[in-house]
Amino acid sequence: MNSSKYLYWIAQISGWFSYAALIVLSTYVDNPKNIDSQLFAEVFSFIGFSILFTHLMRKLFFRWNWLEMKLTPLIPRIILVSLICSILISFTTKLTSYLIEYESDKHETLSFLKIFNAVLSISLLLLFWNALYFTYHFFSKSRKQELNNLSLEASRNEIELKNLRTQLNPHFLFNSLNSIRALIEIEPVKAKNSVTALSNLLRKSLMMGKQNLVRMDEEIEMVSNYLDLEKIRFEERLLISWDLDENLNDFLIPPFSIQMLAENAIKHGISNLINGGEIKIKTSKNDHSITITVENSGQLKDEVDLGIGIQNTRRRLDLQYNGMASFDLIQKDNKVISSITFKQ
Repeated sequence: MNSSKYLYWIAQISGWFSYAALIVLSTYVDNPKNIDSQLFAEVFSFIGFSILFTHLMRKLFFRWNWLEMKLTPLIPRIILVSLICSILISFTTKLTSYLIEYESDKHETLSFLKIFNAVLSISLLLLFWNALYFTYHFFSKSRKQELNNLSLEASRNEIELKNLRTQLNPHFLFNSLNSIRALIEIEPVKAKNSVTALSNLLRKSLMMGKQNLVRMDEEIEMVSNYLDLEKIRFEERLLISWDLDENLNDFLIPPFSIQMLAENAIKHGISNLINGGEIKIKTSKNDHSITITVENSGQLKDEVDLGIGIQNTRRRLDLQYNGMASFDLIQKDNKVISSITFKQ
């Protein structure tokens, strides 16, 4: 028996027994002398018939697919079936009471008024029963649908994240190969060393590309290797400085997030300057957030082309942090500052 059926039977039995207990209590308050074996026989027959007919009513709900109906066509059907069920419960209970009284020589004539009053009271009770049952069902259905939607959204997000990560490695490789290509003719020895460094770097990046989150220090190590490759190409035209909070080494971030900022700083900043410039990478923390900043020499164009790296980074932050992380790109004096902020 699954949990929903178990809960249903617990509610059925406890509900009808509680109602029967109220009947006995009301009878006792009205006249204690009426509490006898005959009353208990009538009460138990009422409980039995009520459980039987309401359970059959529930079976019909499933067979007629009423649980999938909208509220407007459902309400008149519920009223009608509650009325029919209350007639059956009232008639069978009164008939049982009549037979018990007949056997005990306490014969009492069945009257239309008594049956009508019984039908009316039980109809109201069954309407309440159905209201509780359908409310619980609709709530459970809504909750299940919500969980299914969340699961579907999570699956879609996971697929999109995987697609985004597969876009990063070719982008990273393209930029690194461009750096090496510039060295092949003018400094072949440096180009050879750069290929060795790149192979080690790619092995590390391939491992990181399979993860949703990586440690800050692992990402910083990869960025440092990348900038070392670029330093070979730019030589004294590229200055690199670091201002890192070692307490953030274990903090988890999306892979290639700092890498993308560094690549764009080289591509859109340093490479466009005749005399080169400086890249400064900083990590910091305050009471409310953790910030990663990449600052480079250069100017933002009037129409900023963010490219695949920045667009990718923004989308991944949206997917993985659901509004709790943001990306900013601003111009300050002769510096372009890109930053990722994680709210705490």
